[in-house]
Amino acid sequence: MRDVHPTVPVIHLWDWLPAAFDPVLILIAVWLGWKADQFGKVLIIGMAALAVSALFSWAVSSLGLPWIAPVRSDALTLFPVRFVAALLWASAAFAARRVARR
Repeated sequence: MRDVHPTVPVIHLWDWLPAAFDPVLILIAVWLGWKADQFGKVLIIGMAALAVSALFSWAVSSLGLPWIAPVRSDALTLFPVRFVAALLWASAAFAARRVARR
């Protein structure tokens, strides 16, 4: 018998980009990141932006409308990519607000 190794799925960069640049994710993360008064809240903002964008994307996808980052059973959802992107967008907005205050 031959040794059969599990295959590792390959997800290309152009599959990651729509998840990271979901407009709803960016809007929620930047808006809440700008309003945050402590950096510790950025983690909570990332979770909130992920949840809102995933629910919105799922609702749009279930209506059959095209969306930049669909959430369907036959499409890549990439929740970790969305979460890290939300953290980065919220951190950038938090830092921009700190710089703008000075």
